[in-house]
Amino acid sequence: MTTTYYDHGSAAERWERARLFFDARDYAGAARVLDRLVEEVPEQTGPRLLLARAYYHSAQLRNAEDQLRLIVERDPVEHYARLMLGRTLQRQGRHEEAATHLRIASAFEGEFADA
Repeated sequence: MTTTYYDHGSAAERWERARLFFDARDYAGAARVLDRLVEEVPEQTGPRLLLARAYYHSAQLRNAEDQLRLIVERDPVEHYARLMLGRTLQRQGRHEEAATHLRIASAFEGEFADA
């Protein structure tokens, strides 16, 4: 296996590199780093959520949806993942499906439609 800039260094170094790419709005670069990192630490929510956000911002909506669904499946009360999943589905024109996740995210935040 050939090591590239995107997968060079420890997991902590790659996490920091991914955050730098993301903060610089190089979402595709962040996704390249995070994709490999998520494979190594699949149980960690932070890298997977940042990967989903990088996919979302780089218009890789299907990939973002897949990552967010994995997070929500493992942790149904992860409200930010629910919110992002709802927004991702909205951007894909799947408004009815999105509404369910957005309502759940709102409820977790204490925002109730009838209140």
